Amino acid sequence: MIEFERLHHISLAIRDLKQAKQFYGSTLGFQELVRPPFDSEGAWYAIGDSQQLHLLEFPDGETLRKSEINSIDGHFAIWVKSYQNTIQSLEAAAIPYEARPNSLAGFSQIYILDPDHNIIEFDAAYGS
Repeated sequence: MIEFERLHHISLAIRDLKQAKQFYGSTLGFQELVRPPFDSEGAWYAIGDSQQLHLLEFPDGETLRKSEINSIDGHFAIWVKSYQNTIQSLEAAAIPYEARPNSLAGFSQIYILDPDHNIIEFDAAYGS
């Protein structure tokens, strides 16, 4: 049997590394990590203490989605400390979002798209 410890990283395809680094690093404030010198272009970011986000550049975009937010499509979710502070940060950065403060999931949800239409979900306790 496989003994799982934790999720290590999520990899997302992106079209434009410079644009993605601006969005994830500057706009959302993810901490960039040192990435090994692979033959491909990309960037690594810390999510919390032990998880990572890996961005992989595909300039031709053949593997990337093009539609708007659909929560049943592939996405990744990050638990945040404050629903209200996250909404305020997204609004201050002029990032469109879909808010579900009273989600049937049992916690509040906020969905956004990155520049390549990868779906990001922010989750928080009700009323936070």
